[in-house]
Amino acid sequence: MKALVYEGPKTVSVEDVPDARIERPTDVLVKITTTNICGSDLHMYEGRTDMETGRVLGHENMGEVIAVGEAVDRVKVGDMVCMPFNIACGFCENCDKGLTAFCLTANPDPGMAGAAYGFADMGPYNGGQAELLRVPWGDVNCLILPPEARERQTDYVMLSDIFPTGWHATELAHLRPGETVVIFGAGPVGLMAALSATLKSASKIFVVDRHPDRLALAEQIGAIPIDDSKASPIDQIMEQTDGMGADRGCECVGYQAHDPQGHEHPNMTLNNLVKSVRFTGSIGVVGVFVPQDPQSPDPLYKEGEVAFDYGLFWFKGQSIGNGQCNVKAYNRELMHLIQTGKAKPSWIVSHELPLDQAPDGYEHFDRRDDGWTKVVLHPDGAR
Repeated sequence: MKALVYEGPKTVSVEDVPDARIERPTDVLVKITTTNICGSDLHMYEGRTDMETGRVLGHENMGEVIAVGEAVDRVKVGDMVCMPFNIACGFCENCDKGLTAFCLTANPDPGMAGAAYGFADMGPYNGGQAELLRVPWGDVNCLILPPEARERQTDYVMLSDIFPTGWHATELAHLRPGETVVIFGAGPVGLMAALSATLKSASKIFVVDRHPDRLALAEQIGAIPIDDSKASPIDQIMEQTDGMGADRGCECVGYQAHDPQGHEHPNMTLNNLVKSVRFTGSIGVVGVFVPQDPQSPDPLYKEGEVAFDYGLFWFKGQSIGNGQCNVKAYNRELMHLIQTGKAKPSWIVSHELPLDQAPDGYEHFDRRDDGWTKVVLHPDGAR
């Protein structure tokens, strides 16, 4: 099969690799029709993880079931399905609690909880930026989509990661109707957090970024764009909240946050949130942070540590929630919002490409080129 293979920093290519296949009775085999390039893929693309060369990337996947193992009961050949990026067994202690991002079975590393497709340190599983994908524990990990999904794939594929992850950011922040929220990052996850805040009836949604195309997308759904290249985002938020700060905050950038001058600061968005969220407010962090980053320009973060304004955080009585999204906790309900027309996450999609153009898509998306806000790949060649 054709698949996008990681070959080293800033180098990916479409290669012929062994076909994905049914390996265990509980497996499902999916012909991938739509798969996204995610901002988290860029950490690996840029060589900032220990991703092995030769691995197939891609954890935002949907497609058509073409084969099922003999122990699969619910999923049928011909179903259109979307897979959470987390691979979960469905029966371990964490999965029983709904914490499928921290499955105790799927990752063979005894020191790790959680697994994912085509992701560094998240198990041996290949990704779905390919013609075929093996889905372990298929009955657990396949969300069966309504018939209309074939015609609305750029909406439904967002259920694999970024729409639930954006929702998760607002859940971790304990956002309630009528409250104000500041979201740092107008990449795909930050925009999904803004969409989620809109669906939750937040009174004001501030989105901080400096890319005009991304801020324009936030403004399209009623969010207030905050350009941090023009003035301090903290000052701008304080001015628009009568000096109190936002009720809630969401971190949707992660450890490769950059200032307007292009310098990387892994602690920047965390500390800006502490300063721009009100006393007793709460913060949700879904931007990726890693235990070690030897290539970080910050000496602390080489060991996964940040200079966090803990004194101010404590003094303000704030709380913080963080971690990967348990996609299965949200994807079915969010699917219903798409199906009924209340949510259209595809508004962020800027480019739909065949798989053989994926290397170009990575290059443009990684550079944050103007207009490259979300890249969708179609390994089956359809559009």
